[in-house]
Amino acid sequence: MEIKPIFAALMRNRTGPILVAVQVALSLAILTNALHIVNVRQAVAARPTGVSAEQEMFSLRAQSLKPGGHEEQLAVQQMEVAALRAVPGVVSVATTNQLPLSSSGNYNSMAARQEQTKQSANAAAYVTADSLVKTYGLKLLEGRDFNADDYQVVDQRTSELKPRGVIITKALAEKVWPDATSFVGKTIFFGFGGEGRPATVIGVLERLQTPGAALDSGEYSTMLPARQTFNGRTQYAIRAEAGQIDRVMQDAQAAIRKVHNGQVVARTRTMLEDRTNRYKADNALAWMLITVSGLLMMVTASGIVGMASLWVTQRRKQIGVRRALGARKLDILRYFITENVLITTTGIAGGLLGALALNQLLVSKLELARLPAEYMVIGAAAFWALGIAAVYGPAWRAASTSPALATRSA
Repeated sequence: MEIKPIFAALMRNRTGPILVAVQVALSLAILTNALHIVNVRQAVAARPTGVSAEQEMFSLRAQSLKPGGHEEQLAVQQMEVAALRAVPGVVSVATTNQLPLSSSGNYNSMAARQEQTKQSANAAAYVTADSLVKTYGLKLLEGRDFNADDYQVVDQRTSELKPRGVIITKALAEKVWPDATSFVGKTIFFGFGGEGRPATVIGVLERLQTPGAALDSGEYSTMLPARQTFNGRTQYAIRAEAGQIDRVMQDAQAAIRKVHNGQVVARTRTMLEDRTNRYKADNALAWMLITVSGLLMMVTASGIVGMASLWVTQRRKQIGVRRALGARKLDILRYFITENVLITTTGIAGGLLGALALNQLLVSKLELARLPAEYMVIGAAAFWALGIAAVYGPAWRAASTSPALATRSA
């Protein structure tokens, strides 16, 4: 089929084709970037925390209404741990000051040398008097877990004592000592500028996500100081047997209340709830963009169908004459589809340039990743297919028009 006559016909009535091409261009530019953002957000929400059994993990926060002094709190905490470990279905219990994905937490400036004038990294500190490595099922790449001699008992209200030994993540270690290949035995400092307090690295974890689950390179900059702390509130990370978490959560709360004779506020929350809450905004944005993308596709398809239907009506007599002169249904169908492909291709060319320009704006303003080429290829193919599918119905009706009916005078 000759393309030139079709192109010439389009140029005689430019307004309709230009509007359709602009609609395709805008939709493609927005769609490719929207889907790219959705994919980035979903990848962020799916990042591993380092915890091996998230579905079986929950936290319990206990706040005594009558906290008492340091010695009393130490005794109560020991009773709480014993009561929780006695609950049927509990696999492991560990005290901790904060939790992965909990959105807020405590961070410390870390340095490789005490005399540094600025920090090497900012790290989340999961203070624990038990084995978080065991409870979370964390993977040790180097070194060992804490033993009984590593722990220190600290009253946070009166002491700033820093730990003697810490377990750190590989991400944190590489920030502090970027040129090193082994990290166990190195001295890391809490603070800098001559005020840093030393601790010895005794183990290196593959990963453990920070409470805030940051989007930058600090998402796995974490450490585990071996300390038993007291400030009137105690938080436990608890791992339940598979399929038992709902019952274990209820029984754990009952066990804590029994220890305090009811004089306690006890709240539980699963790690899956923390993950849902942390990424609620990301998931909402993803669904909003998916909805917008779907609506754009529908509007574009409707525009193509409407414009094609109008052209069929306007060319009814022309179609009849062509049919009377021997044109087959296939010829009429090919004519309209080819015409639409030309318009759609023009729109796609403009849309790809628009997609790159929009992505450049997002990269500069929001630090979004560059738009991968495959998104543009898939987007272009989708709009070609959409254009053909949208015009097929009107084109088939045109091809099915009786020559006698089409050429009949009004």
